[in-house]
Amino acid sequence: MEQLLRSLFQSMAKSKSANRWAKRYGLHLGAQRFVAGETIQSAIEAIRQLNQQGMAATLDHLGEFVSDPAEARASADYGIRTLEAIYNSGVQSSLSLKLTQMGLDIDRTLCMENMHRILTAARELGLLVTIDMEDSRHCQETLDILDELRIDYKSVGTVIQSSLYRSIQDVKRLGEAGVHLRIVKGAYREPASVAYQDKADVDVNYIKLVETHLKSPGFTAIATHDETIVNYALQFIEKFKFDKKTYEFQMLYGIGTVLQKKLVDEGYPVRVYVPYGNDWYGYFMRRLAERPANVSFVLRGIFR
Repeated sequence: MEQLLRSLFQSMAKSKSANRWAKRYGLHLGAQRFVAGETIQSAIEAIRQLNQQGMAATLDHLGEFVSDPAEARASADYGIRTLEAIYNSGVQSSLSLKLTQMGLDIDRTLCMENMHRILTAARELGLLVTIDMEDSRHCQETLDILDELRIDYKSVGTVIQSSLYRSIQDVKRLGEAGVHLRIVKGAYREPASVAYQDKADVDVNYIKLVETHLKSPGFTAIATHDETIVNYALQFIEKFKFDKKTYEFQMLYGIGTVLQKKLVDEGYPVRVYVPYGNDWYGYFMRRLAERPANVSFVLRGIFR
């Protein structure tokens, strides 16, 4: 049943008509638990509260699979505004974004123009930008673009998904280059030709990726709510005495708050992924797909 629900929500995440409806309807159906409002101001306030609890953040203006050049340029403008809001407010945060939001599916040149504008602004403000990894169809091109951008910008990293077979080779190559990587399990429904289908295999690969990158010159963001994996990572970190400046734990806004606090109280660096904006539908559906038990929370919100 859980697998059926997961497949259902993954399919619903791709519905453009449902996404258009969600934008009109606003943050309801429980999405406000996982999304820090629709405006920059609401997101900055959420980050300020996280900072007061000892946690940093990475801010994401939600949007993906953009099909109009004007919308892609507007998304880039919003990315720059987000960077400026982070800097001007003084909150401790970086920026996360998706290349399809910057126009990758429209025109690669357009996407690169938008990324250069954003990374130039980030460099001037001294802020980090992380390129979120999307489905496997975009994986190689995302890494190719990262390589190209890193010629001019060093404060840009990306995300690697342990669900994909190829990821260990990607981590080895990127780690040797000192790239900032966020290691995740992966929230996209992928075919067996490119991805592990068994959770146990995804978990084993996740640990392998974390161990490999921690030993590299690159910064490692251990992004998971899986307490078993977190505890294993803690043991590995203590065994090899990794400097706290070389890694952090990352979790999603509204999820795993008890574990977040526990790690902070024990002195470990924690960063929370804080999404905001009106294009929240696909992100929300993937959160439900990752953990169908969240559906009960949504139903309570509907009938409250």
